[in-house]
Amino acid sequence: MKVKIAIPTPLRTYTNNTKKIEVDVESVAMALKQLIVEYPKLETHLFENDIIRSYVNIYLNDDDVRYLDKQYETTVVSGDTISIIPSIAGGL
Repeated sequence: MKVKIAIPTPLRTYTNNTKKIEVDVESVAMALKQLIVEYPKLETHLFENDIIRSYVNIYLNDDDVRYLDKQYETTVVSGDTISIIPSIAGGL
């Protein structure tokens, strides 16, 4: 299934400034693995010990993957968009 992965601005440095990447996969987990294969420098920013870092949120369309029944193993269909949303801390 062709799905798009939306890359947030802070991570585009590691994707040659690519905003959206299209992959042909069957699940969210496979999409993230394919993303790392194509852009290995992203791995340390998304994963720690093969687990998504706690401050990285992954959405399938408008749904946070952590709250879906199958989480990262959730099946995707053509036209879906996976968004990577890193938490950003800061203040005054």
